[in-house]
Amino acid sequence: MRPSIPLSKDGSSPLQGPALSRRAFVELGAGGLVASWFLKSPASAMAAETAAVGTKNTAKNAILVFLPGAPSQIDTWDLKEGAWTPADFAPTSFGSGMRFPTGLMPKVGDRLGDITIVRSVLSWALVHGLAQTWTQISRNPTGALGNIAPHIGSVVALEMEARRKPTDVLPAFLSLNTTGGISGAGYLPSLYSPFAAQPSSTGLASLVHPDGSQRFALRWNDLQAVDAALRTGQPLGKDAADLAGFYTQAKTLMDSPSVNALFTWSDADYQRYGATSFGGSCLVAKQVLAGRQGSRFIQVTLGGWDHHNNIYSKQQGAQSLYNLCPQLDSGLAGLLDDLKATPGETPGKTLFDETLVLVAGEFGRTVGALNGEAGRDHFLRTSVVLFGGGIRRGQVIGSTDATGATLKESGWSESRDVRMEDLASTIYSALGIDWTTVRHDDPVGRGFEYVPYAKDGVYKPIDVAFG
Repeated sequence: MRPSIPLSKDGSSPLQGPALSRRAFVELGAGGLVASWFLKSPASAMAAETAAVGTKNTAKNAILVFLPGAPSQIDTWDLKEGAWTPADFAPTSFGSGMRFPTGLMPKVGDRLGDITIVRSVLSWALVHGLAQTWTQISRNPTGALGNIAPHIGSVVALEMEARRKPTDVLPAFLSLNTTGGISGAGYLPSLYSPFAAQPSSTGLASLVHPDGSQRFALRWNDLQAVDAALRTGQPLGKDAADLAGFYTQAKTLMDSPSVNALFTWSDADYQRYGATSFGGSCLVAKQVLAGRQGSRFIQVTLGGWDHHNNIYSKQQGAQSLYNLCPQLDSGLAGLLDDLKATPGETPGKTLFDETLVLVAGEFGRTVGALNGEAGRDHFLRTSVVLFGGGIRRGQVIGSTDATGATLKESGWSESRDVRMEDLASTIYSALGIDWTTVRHDDPVGRGFEYVPYAKDGVYKPIDVAFG
């Protein structure tokens, strides 16, 4: 059996290669190397080197349901019962001895036959910001190219650019219900940055100019006449070109009145998704994909899981499991049901068939009895959920010991812990993207790997996750 990949004392991966610090990056910039990159036109060719790997190509879209703060895995996806377990969690047995807290998430409990739970996941770091970024960019943020690495969604947007149709007006990468902490396009053109929106029943107010469309059109034409030369990217470089791209993209959205309908909802649907901002965002994610206006990767965020204290509090307004799990439960159940009920792009397929959904936090929480403040602290061991997009239904991958502290069985071909890099590889493979790709357009000429060391076989998709 291959041993688990070791963790360095400082929480960083020994497999990330020699680190390029922020200070070193700045020094390179002072020498002109970085500056020369940012003076390039973003329309310049982006050469990429790929190995001969076979992607699963089972999905056309992906949704990352991100849970920053780190949910307690032993109270949810890898339930471990003890004297600490509240009776109203109502642990219930499913399948071959699987236990699930149906009292905490009854709707997801009814849909366990449609999802896959991966219990053999191990994070690299226990600092929120570091681990959250690591999850989104699939590499050590303090390692080489970590500070200019794009979000997984930005890579997807770049790869999907060639598939866009003239009718595609929405950005390929959307971010919903995110108040901060999301990674961007990194060194890639800002065209591939996440389009952030906070959905509401009235849609996106910013799509309508307060002075009216006619007045806005006049101002837009004046702007083009005044600074058209700057929009070529010269002499200001990448920043000017990025701004021009943002402006053009925004104008396109404003000129597409049908787009706003994708960001609104009926009260009945909103209630079905739990009547929360998270549930509304899950609803909008489904509607946007069903609308087929160009979006391919959507991140939906539900934060507040940093439960160092009062994790089981039932006080009104408390950010405990009793507050957050019902939101997650209703949002995920509504999303799963509607994806299954909505036709996909391919005849005979549904959006469920064509959309890979990953539910993940940045790490887990300590096992056993609660700490002195009735909470749980940071812990590397965690679990994630996958469904749709070719994922096999109703399975549990990997297992932990009786406490949930250590790996018992990895559950997949690599016989080791699943890392965030493997999860990214799984997303890429499902979308038909070669996860071993190495680009040669990065500012320091190092070669940017979609997933570091994947080309060497260190990280790869979770093979058994697919049906």
